Amino acid sequence: MPSVRLLQQRLSGTWRTLLKELSAFGVVGAASFALDLLVFQVLYGNLGTGAVTAKLISTLVSMTAAYLGHRHWSFSHRARTGLRREYVLFAAINGLTLLLGLAIVALVRYPLGQESALVLQAANVASTALGTVIRYLSYRRWVFPPASPQTAGLEPTDTAATGTR
Repeated sequence: MPSVRLLQQRLSGTWRTLLKELSAFGVVGAASFALDLLVFQVLYGNLGTGAVTAKLISTLVSMTAAYLGHRHWSFSHRARTGLRREYVLFAAINGLTLLLGLAIVALVRYPLGQESALVLQAANVASTALGTVIRYLSYRRWVFPPASPQTAGLEPTDTAATGTR
């Protein structure tokens, strides 16, 4: 049955694409995190830059590196909607997930009255995990949207074979 085989090929391709995106997303995220730590250490620890200025610069450098890594590797198969548009959305999403993380830690610390470093670190890790999921889904949806069928390598004959347009 040609339609069953075509469906199996599409599902297999979808899973491969998802696995590629997720693994590249994780590698880019880990490398960007390490870059953030490195730049902060060099600026604050070695060059004597103020802590807040060092953190601002290290965040901007690592966020830009993450954007480039995601654009050219994690989501390289997706549509290109313009560098300025993508970067502004990317920065906004990162800013919102940062605020979410701060809110979660502040909620645990102040209204819930938790002072334990272990509890606060657990809230920090949970907020980072939640932020990571939100960033991944947001990048896929808004920053790097799906390519049109023609740019995704789907030939018009493929859509005719499935009966969809």
